[in-house]
Amino acid sequence: MAKRKTPGLNTSSMSDISFLLLTFFLMTSSINTDMGIARRLPPPVPENTEIPDVRERNIFVVMINSKDKVLFNGEVGDVSLLKDRAKEFLGNPNDDPNLPEKENVVIDGLKKHYPNGYPVSKGVISLRNDRGTSYDIYFRVQNELAAAINEMRNELSNAEFSKGYADITEQQREAIDAAIPIAISEAEPTKIGGNN
Repeated sequence: MAKRKTPGLNTSSMSDISFLLLTFFLMTSSINTDMGIARRLPPPVPENTEIPDVRERNIFVVMINSKDKVLFNGEVGDVSLLKDRAKEFLGNPNDDPNLPEKENVVIDGLKKHYPNGYPVSKGVISLRNDRGTSYDIYFRVQNELAAAINEMRNELSNAEFSKGYADITEQQREAIDAAIPIAISEAEPTKIGGNN
């Protein structure tokens, strides 16, 4: 009796199927990416530039020590309160003499409601952190400060154009940006006292 040979498997399309599966998994899975801070750095200041004096009332100092404690103008505070404190500081809604001065600036896109100029805050948020500050708390502080400015821009956009900041035109966005600039000054990390 003759032995019958088992027929071989046709594997010619196996590579096609493997490639399709690989493509499927690459397209449907998410790959963790590093988080970062989306902010454009200012250009370097020319050497012969005179640095303007900034009055004390126009500076809101935020410090993070090596124990990740956050101080707002010398008071220990919780990061979750930072956004509201920054908004109050930059907006100075009640024209408090202890909060930043405002300067009326004529802005093209806002002339309808502000023909004599929009009151732009002279306030600057000065952020300082210790070399031992964790990236997590640093990132959270940056997010809160960015959220304060974004909310202020969104509120002005809704008041002026009846649309959120994300939904307005580029020209309208430039007007809002001029009215509420990003005024965050960041110092190089140093050793901050009071690291208890």
